[in-house]
Amino acid sequence: EITYKNIQDYFQEHKEILIVTGFIASTKKGDTITLGRGGSDYTASIFGAALEAEEVEIWTDVDGVMSADPRKVKEAFSIGSLTYEEAMEMSHFGAKVIYPPTMLPAMERGVPLRIMNTLNPGFKGTLIGKRNGDERFEIKGISSIDNISILLIQGSGLVGVTGISKRIFSALAQVNVNVVLISQASSEHSVCVAVMPNDSTKAKKSLHKELRYEIQMGLVNEVTVREGLSIITVVGSMMKNTPGSAGKLFGALGLNRINIVAIAQGSSELNISAVIESRDLTKALKVIHNSYFGKGLREIEIYLAGTGLIGRELIRQIEEQSTNIHRELNLQIKVVAAINSGFMLFNSEGLRGSQMNLAQESEAQIANFELFVKRATEERAPYALFVDCTSSESIAQFYPQILSSGISIVTPNKKANSGSYEFYLQIKEACKKSGAGFLYETCVGAGLPVLGPLRDLTLCGDSVFEIEGVFSGTLSYIFNSYDGSIRFSALLKEAKERGYTEPDPRDDLNGKDVARKLLILAREAGYRIEPENIVVESLIPQGVPLSGSLEQFFAQMERHDNYFEELLSTARESGKVLRYIARYSNGEATVSLCSVEPSSPFFSLKSSDNMISYKTKYYNERPMVIQGPGAGAVVTACGVLSDIIKTGLKRYEN
Repeated sequence: EITYKNIQDYFQEHKEILIVTGFIASTKKGDTITLGRGGSDYTASIFGAALEAEEVEIWTDVDGVMSADPRKVKEAFSIGSLTYEEAMEMSHFGAKVIYPPTMLPAMERGVPLRIMNTLNPGFKGTLIGKRNGDERFEIKGISSIDNISILLIQGSGLVGVTGISKRIFSALAQVNVNVVLISQASSEHSVCVAVMPNDSTKAKKSLHKELRYEIQMGLVNEVTVREGLSIITVVGSMMKNTPGSAGKLFGALGLNRINIVAIAQGSSELNISAVIESRDLTKALKVIHNSYFGKGLREIEIYLAGTGLIGRELIRQIEEQSTNIHRELNLQIKVVAAINSGFMLFNSEGLRGSQMNLAQESEAQIANFELFVKRATEERAPYALFVDCTSSESIAQFYPQILSSGISIVTPNKKANSGSYEFYLQIKEACKKSGAGFLYETCVGAGLPVLGPLRDLTLCGDSVFEIEGVFSGTLSYIFNSYDGSIRFSALLKEAKERGYTEPDPRDDLNGKDVARKLLILAREAGYRIEPENIVVESLIPQGVPLSGSLEQFFAQMERHDNYFEELLSTARESGKVLRYIARYSNGEATVSLCSVEPSSPFFSLKSSDNMISYKTKYYNERPMVIQGPGAGAVVTACGVLSDIIKTGLKRYEN
C-alpha cells in the first residue's frame, strides 16, 4: 500500500517520461536494499500495477515465452499468449524468461505483461493476461527442471494414519527444504517428494529423525533417495476436460521407452508433471513437443553400418531426394554416424556423401561396432534409426540389443532372419516388447515388393502352399545372358562389376544366398524351418577354392568354363534354358540349377530380373507372380530408402 501510494503521488507531480533503474528498494526505515533475482522486472510490474498501466513490457533476449527450451528442442516456437496461471506454472518448472514474483503485482491488478526480445524488437512477443487468447493447442508449453532428487517414504505405517503427511512436510520445513513435487499412492502406502539435489541429504536425515520410531518398529521403511532425475511438465488451461490430453504425454514417453518414476497432476488440470531419468530429458522434450504440437520439420537420424556399394548409393539417393522428401512429407533424413570395417565417424549435423570414404576423414575413429551400437542406444535420439547395409553376421547379432533399446532397424542384410529359428524369434520378440520396427523388404528381392504381399496374405487368413522362384539377381543375370557367346567366368566377372553379386561371388554361386532368401520367405509364410533343412546345389565346381583371394577364385573358374558349356548345350538340345530355382513345397526346401521348358514363367526372364511365385489358398490355380529387377546397388538402396521413409513416418504418426 505504501509503495503504490508513493508511486502514484510521484507520477502525479511528474508528467514527463520517467526512467527507473529498478532492482533497488528500501525498508520502511529508509535502509537501501535490493529485490534480488529478477528484481528489475519485478520493479516494472510494481510500477505497472500501481499506475494501472495498459501493459507492462519485459524485455529479454528471446522471442517471448517459448513452447519448450529452444536449446533442447529446435522446433520450439514463441507462445502468443498465456494466462497468468499458465505463465506461473511455466516459470515454476524451469521457464527462466519470467520469474513468479514479477507476475504477482500485475496479476493482482489485472495488468497484462508482454515479454519482448531486445534482439528482435519487431516481434510481438508473448502476452500474459487474464484470458487465454490462443487456443490452437491443448497445451501452451513444456518446461522442465533438469536435476532433482526423489525421496521415497513407504510402509504400512503410513496407511490411514492421521497427520503423517503433516509430519513429513514439517520435518522438511524444519531444515528449510523446498518440496518441488509431491506424489502419493491412493493406497497411502507410499509418498514421494522431489527436492533439489543439494537438499536431499539433510532432507533424508530430517525424515529419519521424525520417523525414527516407525522405522525401528518396521512400520516404515528406510527413506531412499534416487538421484539423476528430472521433472518435465506440460502446462495449459485447455487440458481441462480435454479427453486424451494426458494420454499424449504418457504415450509419447512410452513409445520412446522413457520410464516414468513419478507423476503429479493438480485438480485444476493446469499441468501434468512426470519425473524421468535425466539422461532422457532432451529426448522426452522433443517427443512430447512433437506429440502436442506436431510442429516443425520431422527428422530421422540414421546410424549407418556399411559404406560399400549399397551404403554409398543410399547416401546419394537421400541427398538427391532430400528436397522432394522434405516438400512432400515434411521429413528430413540425415546420417549422423557411419561405420565400416575400418573406421567410424559421428556428426550430429549429418554426414555427406563426400564423407563416406571414412579413412580420409580426420575425425574418423577406429571401427568398434560395440561402441558404435552403445553410442546409438545411449544417445537416445528420439527418432534414431539403424540401417545395416552390410552382409555381416556379427553385426546382425546386435539386432536384438538395438531393437530392445527402441531403435528401429532397416536392412538388406539377410544374416539375421536366415540364422537359427530361435534367433529369428528373439528379434521378433524384441520388436514386440519395444515397439521398434524391423523392415527388411530388400533382403529377398532388392527393390521388389516381395515380403509385403506375402505378409498381407498371411495376415488376411490366406495359407501359402508353395513358394517358387528365381531369387538371385546375380544368377538370373548370368543364366539369362549365358548363350555361349561369352564364357561363364567372364559373365560372372561382369555381374560383380555391375554390383549384382555379393561382395564375394562365391556367396552367390554356392547357393547359400538363395537359400537364405527362401528361408526368409518360408518363415514369413509361417513355417518353422532351419537353414540345414534346405537342400542346396552349389554352382562352384569341385576343385575351385572356397576361400582365398578373388583373383585365385576367378582364375580357377576359367578352367571350368567347359563344364557350364556342356550344361547349356544339354538344355538347348531339348529346347530348354538354365535357371537357378528355389522351391518350398510340402515341407521340402530345395535350391538347384534346373532346365526350364518354354511353358514355364521362368523361361522368359531377362537381364537380372527376379521372379517369385506364391501358390496359396486364394491363389491356387493361378499363383501370384512378382517379377522385376532383383539385384544392383541402385534398386536395393531405393528399397532401403523406402523402408526408411515408412519407418520414419510410422514413428511420427505414433
